Amino acid sequence: MDLETLRDANFKLLDDAVTDWSTLVKHLETLKKDAEEELHQAANKADWAGVNAQVSKEFIGKTAGEFSDAHTQATTIHKILADTRTELKGYHQELVNAIDGGRKNNLTVIGYEGGFTVTTNVPPEGRAAQDKDNQSEITALRDQLQKILDKATESDNSAKTVLTAIADQSRLGFSDASYKDRDSAAEAVKQADELAKLARKDPRDLSTEEFDRLLNGLDKYGNDDLFAERFATTLGPQKTLEFWTGVNDPHRGNYELGQERLDKFDDLQRSLGTTLANATQSDSVAMTDWKRTMVDVGDKPIYGNNGGPMGFQVMSNLMRTGDYDDQFLKDYGNKLMATERKLTGNGEHANPAWVRGMSAGPLLNRIGDDSGNDPLTGYLKGLSNSPDAATDFFNQEFVNKDDKDNPFERDTDGNGKNGKVSLSNFQYLFEEREWPEETDSKGEDLHTGKNNLALALEAATTGHPAGEIPTPDTPAHNEEQTKLFESIVASISDDSTRLTEHGYMSDSMGQITREYLPDINRAMTDVEMNETSEATRDQRERIQNLFPISGSDAQMNHRDVSRFLMAVGQNPEGFAAIETGQKTYMANLMDHHLNPSLPESKRYSSDLGLTVREIAHGSGEVSGSLAVGRMEAVAGPAEEDDKAYEHRMAQWKNGISGFVGTGIGVGTSFIATPVGGAVVGGLAGTASSLVMEQLFKDAEGRAKEEAGPKMGERWENGQDLNIRYTILAAEQAAKAHHLPDTGTIGEYARTGARDGYLHAGTYLDQVAPELRTDI
Repeated sequence: MDLETLRDANFKLLDDAVTDWSTLVKHLETLKKDAEEELHQAANKADWAGVNAQVSKEFIGKTAGEFSDAHTQATTIHKILADTRTELKGYHQELVNAIDGGRKNNLTVIGYEGGFTVTTNVPPEGRAAQDKDNQSEITALRDQLQKILDKATESDNSAKTVLTAIADQSRLGFSDASYKDRDSAAEAVKQADELAKLARKDPRDLSTEEFDRLLNGLDKYGNDDLFAERFATTLGPQKTLEFWTGVNDPHRGNYELGQERLDKFDDLQRSLGTTLANATQSDSVAMTDWKRTMVDVGDKPIYGNNGGPMGFQVMSNLMRTGDYDDQFLKDYGNKLMATERKLTGNGEHANPAWVRGMSAGPLLNRIGDDSGNDPLTGYLKGLSNSPDAATDFFNQEFVNKDDKDNPFERDTDGNGKNGKVSLSNFQYLFEEREWPEETDSKGEDLHTGKNNLALALEAATTGHPAGEIPTPDTPAHNEEQTKLFESIVASISDDSTRLTEHGYMSDSMGQITREYLPDINRAMTDVEMNETSEATRDQRERIQNLFPISGSDAQMNHRDVSRFLMAVGQNPEGFAAIETGQKTYMANLMDHHLNPSLPESKRYSSDLGLTVREIAHGSGEVSGSLAVGRMEAVAGPAEEDDKAYEHRMAQWKNGISGFVGTGIGVGTSFIATPVGGAVVGGLAGTASSLVMEQLFKDAEGRAKEEAGPKMGERWENGQDLNIRYTILAAEQAAKAHHLPDTGTIGEYARTGARDGYLHAGTYLDQVAPELRTDI
């Protein structure tokens, strides 16, 4: 900053800007509040259906979020401008005071473009001699002025840097980057530059102290938006890959790191992955180029002609933590699967590039036991945190039936002849892929890749990250999600070993099914929901009312659903997830349909007894199908411990609280209806919470029993308990709504639950005889 610029500065425009931004922040605060309370919360309580449930509700939620982001960004900009103005005004006054002080000592400051000079205030002919006599005073004033100008320049430049960085974060909309003042934002950018410089060093030269600084810095700033973008783009895609590989490669890295910091490598992987994920959310030009380049180098050895692992193998391991940008994940996944097709002959054989080097070379993964050589393992874990990208990925075509080198043939029309078939990414990965075999340090088989596949499927079908629960903001299922769930059910029904021989995937399958229970119950009615004839219109509408769904519904047949439930039921975690979900769903349905305020157009029947019996029958059949699966697991070759089922049921006690009252398993159907508002508000607690309290009490008691009952007794006990819970739910819902003849309603619930439970066993005998053990 030039001396004259600071000395003659007019701060009116900056003052006006600070005032304007202050006013804008106040207005946005009001808009943010209105958007949240009058738009967002109202949308979560509204009666959405069809396209509105899939699009409008989500759009309103995102719009309300934009108001919040706009307020955040405006607040940050206001703080930065206010801080900068205060500092520059201070430096201006310091400069003026210093110049005045010099003048009193007969020193004159002369500014010019690009600099200034200090001289004595005497006629030109005597100035040289006088300057020489006053050299110490001249030097002192010059240094004082330069120091003031340097600080003013730093203040101005840092403000420009962070304001530009914030503006660049989001190409459309607003950034949610929040800082308490200009210095904290500037410090984040400074740290990013310094840490990126360390990471760009030759790994051989990275000391343990520098490693510690990198780890601590990434851990502290990894979730900081400006830091993440600056660090990633300064480091660059190629150096990112070389850094992580080099740290883990004993031949390319610092030997001391492998000896003294090996136990910290997993922390570095987590922090680096989180930082890069945060960085990809930025829309800056530099970050856009970073993402494009990272995809481009994915199928190339990172050291070029000198070999090394492929870019995909390195980067995918850094995707195990953090929420990566959806479009980046989509582009990355498309290129990754193209590479998979190329190296496996369209999936005909295992990929030698992914298998090679598992016992040699750098260990690219430090989180868990797998080597990290298979890039799909890490990539799928990344998808599990990014639902939209996951849904898109699994529905993409892997190979087309018309491809001349397509190796996949199936008998799709039942005529005994195989023909070429098209496969989606889901079908290839779940049904056909030869996953690399690995073992842990104890020699036991590892299944990290397929387990991550299940987690990614959980995110892809539910619309929220794996391991989390749906919230009022979770959008209703869309067509792409339900299409994928239909594929999962059909695939497992076609070959149950795809799940039963990989039981570690069942917890995710159970969670997925919890959130598709309305679709499951509809399928078990045998009413063709996609039939358009006038003859079945009344049936369709009645079933749609009985099991209401917001958004898209999964179209499945009774046979596939029953066989699917039987397969999931053979794992304690899958069984417990669905059984607790179904009991909650059943209780909420009772409360929903017994509410006198429910409009006639939304009723299954004017006969409440018939309605209760149908709800109970559906719930009973779901529980009965699971019970058959449980019997198979306990009595079959796997010999699953019967008590493990009770333990898993009991473990849901702490996690279920978030589900009770939100209609878990029904998506947004209850939350999105007027009566649903009452359910969420507390009436659901009357029915569902009492049912779950009794279920958990029974599970905890049975888990402590020394020995389980005989097979026949177990089936009968399961039926009796199911009937008890159903009666309890129906009677409590009737009492909550002050209905007469509570006992009669309970009787309808009893007969419906009994018939549904028994029907599950006889039906599976017919449609899944090859899956039943002779017990």
